[in-house]
Amino acid sequence: MSVYTMTVTIESEGSDDIADVTASLRKAVADSGFSDGTATVFVPGSTGAVTTIEYEPGVVNDLRSALERAVPKEIDYAHDRAWGDGNGYSHVRAAWIGPSLTVPFTAGELLLGTWQQVVIVDCDNRPRSRRVVFQIMGE
Repeated sequence: MSVYTMTVTIESEGSDDIADVTASLRKAVADSGFSDGTATVFVPGSTGAVTTIEYEPGVVNDLRSALERAVPKEIDYAHDRAWGDGNGYSHVRAAWIGPSLTVPFTAGELLLGTWQQVVIVDCDNRPRSRRVVFQIMGE
């Protein structure tokens, strides 16, 4: 099995900005030249995350609301007491969602559901340039 790696940069507004990277992932799979395998999406850093959703305004807003209910911004975090940067919630949200996702592909096509897109969630409390790594393994 061979490996192909591609990196893209996403400019984010922070504050649970959600970006659809499905087209970039499809391009990475196509550029790899592999027919069958797995595609891993990884976001380096401790305040970025990767998941799948139906990328439409309602679900995007619902995900942001769910993150706020599950991991509120306005509570006390030990990280904030230690570092004073106000993004303790960002680290917890990113850890909760996770930094990577693997999607299988066959005949060069991602095996995603009809309404399923791969998204990057920037949980930090400030704008960032997020590096996104696509690593394709296949043959």
